[in-house]
Amino acid sequence: MRVETKRILLIGGPGTGKTSLISHFKSLGHTIFHEISREVTLAAKKKGIDQLFLTNPILFSELLLKGRISQFNDAPAVKKPVVFYDRGIPDVSAYMDFVGTTYPKKFTKANTLYRYDNVFFLPVWKEIYQSDNERYETLEQAIRIQDHLKQTYTNLGYSLIEVPFAPIEQRGNFILNSL
Repeated sequence: MRVETKRILLIGGPGTGKTSLISHFKSLGHTIFHEISREVTLAAKKKGIDQLFLTNPILFSELLLKGRISQFNDAPAVKKPVVFYDRGIPDVSAYMDFVGTTYPKKFTKANTLYRYDNVFFLPVWKEIYQSDNERYETLEQAIRIQDHLKQTYTNLGYSLIEVPFAPIEQRGNFILNSL
């Protein structure tokens, strides 16, 4: 029997609690496709590039796009009814719009070729926002990124489901009950 896999996407600017929510879903046994930007950033740092996104945003974004398309294509092999993604393919062009960089048409083409079933939007949570070695954005920049993400996904025809501020378990239940 073939299992139809629903692709559930979590989006939001930096500092929204996505990583904690993803960890919660993983602890419940759900399949997770993790955010790959930290991996790309850390690999670049090993090559002596402190912030690849700031140094070469096109290369950084091409690496993200390639990785996210691979994650998207890997979902059916999981053979589970639901998989979760920490960020999606359209995030790439949203971030490029945030920095005001023109980018190849393959970025926007990928946004229409690969579609997620549900998109949950986590707003920036000022009380939990922190920067670190891989998250260099200020709170104000995080809010602007959030606005670009919302605009990008809305323009692509997604109906964003906003996840309320609450403890992790309640946020997780909100998402699971919305499926």
